[in-house]
Amino acid sequence: MGLMKVFSGSEVLAIALQERLEEAGVETVKKDNIQSARLGGFGGTDLAVEVFIQEADFAKANPVIEEFRMSI
Repeated sequence: MGLMKVFSGSEVLAIALQERLEEAGVETVKKDNIQSARLGGFGGTDLAVEVFIQEADFAKANPVIEEFRMSI
């Protein structure tokens, strides 16, 4: 099993979703392309933070993700 991307957007929203998923017992990985671009000397975009979960956790995470999407 691998990682699957469940969110791509602003850092504020990514952190909010990450906290909700972790409260539900789903481990997350956040990839911050803004920080990576900054360290590489490039500019970044506002929608460059991604949240990933394990594919095996999707059934547990999906209700949390759907609720989050409906609230934004």
